[in-house]
Amino acid sequence: MTMQHLRSSFWIGLYFIVAVAPLLAMLVEPPPGRGFWREFAVGIGFAGLSMMGLQFFLTGRFRSFTAPYGIDVVYHFHRLISLIAFAFLALHVGALLLASPELLLLLRPASAPAWMVTGVIGFLAFVVVIVTSLFRLKLGLSYEVWRAVHGYLSVAAVLLGVVHIMGVDYYTGSPVKRGLWLVMGAAWLLALVHVRVVKSFLQLQRPYTVAEVTPEQGRSWTLRLRPVGHDGIDFQAGQFAWLTLGKTPFTLREHPFSFASSAMERGEVRLTIKELGDFTSRIGDTAVGTRAYLDGPYGSFTIDGNRAPGFCFIAGGVGITPIMSILRTMADRHDRRPVLLLYGSKKWEEVTFREELEELKQRLRLELVHVLEEPPPRWTGECGLITAELMGRYLPENRMDLEYFICGPGPMQQGMRWAVARLGLPPHKINSESFNFV
Repeated sequence: MTMQHLRSSFWIGLYFIVAVAPLLAMLVEPPPGRGFWREFAVGIGFAGLSMMGLQFFLTGRFRSFTAPYGIDVVYHFHRLISLIAFAFLALHVGALLLASPELLLLLRPASAPAWMVTGVIGFLAFVVVIVTSLFRLKLGLSYEVWRAVHGYLSVAAVLLGVVHIMGVDYYTGSPVKRGLWLVMGAAWLLALVHVRVVKSFLQLQRPYTVAEVTPEQGRSWTLRLRPVGHDGIDFQAGQFAWLTLGKTPFTLREHPFSFASSAMERGEVRLTIKELGDFTSRIGDTAVGTRAYLDGPYGSFTIDGNRAPGFCFIAGGVGITPIMSILRTMADRHDRRPVLLLYGSKKWEEVTFREELEELKQRLRLELVHVLEEPPPRWTGECGLITAELMGRYLPENRMDLEYFICGPGPMQQGMRWAVARLGLPPHKINSESFNFV
């Protein structure tokens, strides 16, 4: 077992232990039982709240924690486990009312005890967090508004949940049990302070300025950022960072973007951003001289340390950006391993980095295959989507030895999962990157 596997197993085990710690504490000097279903409701509620609190660690961007998996995987796990935790909380409410219908009497506004009020408000806050996260686009919420709602209500809901448990005081009567919840609550808040305050303060000490804004094909723009008062950031080709534009990093308006520049360059960095959403639709209007801040680097979508005899890159749209960083780095390192790039685009005029990719063929052992959904007249190249059949026509005989890197929109990622499965490619050699964190 490799060191990375050991680290991965350690963090998974620690997560499980912390998540079930409140359940284990229930077994220490338990008070008189009140029936199976009521005790089940309490236990499942404890587990749900503990899992919700742990979300602050999952989104805290702790590199030692995210390194074994990749931060995009951790964020997708955060999304999935949040839904499971919320299901536990909903089951807590439902099972409790089924086991003890008389508790409905405590919901009267005029006579409801404080611990019941905090529990109800906290649960409703979780409902809003889940609904706005699942249906943000349908509700017409901008990323910044959603993030503010998500962040503030999540903190309020978890704190109200802890207050609710303390107020009930049935399973937290002893100092040890009460101390467990207080320690866990404090740890959750510290994780939040780490990502919202500490990281922002560190970014404040290492600002950048926008030195150039360059238009690219495919409604994309490249921002060249120059470090101010420091040497810049060291990153591995294919990684990304959270970008904040403006006078201060103490804001919710930060977004993840891949580095487009070579990792061999020092000082200035380039980020290529496509006009897709609320923030990115105005990226081309960014003024030269604008202050910028970077939180990074993050991500495991990189060839650094990879000894594969060759690579196959599969890109869709602006998913070419981290792959472009890898290709530029390979060229600067004089890396002569063979590379196959399958690049899917809608139209020829929307192919980002089209000219430079042709130039890189002179510096790399690069086979470039463009796949267009809407090809121009007299197009003789590949058309439609990247499929298993198309891949099979270009992959070399040693396809099982190659390392595969896939980056593109969600539908393309799903299609590639089917394609690599049909081709029987080794799952441990498949690397993918997705920024659909919300």
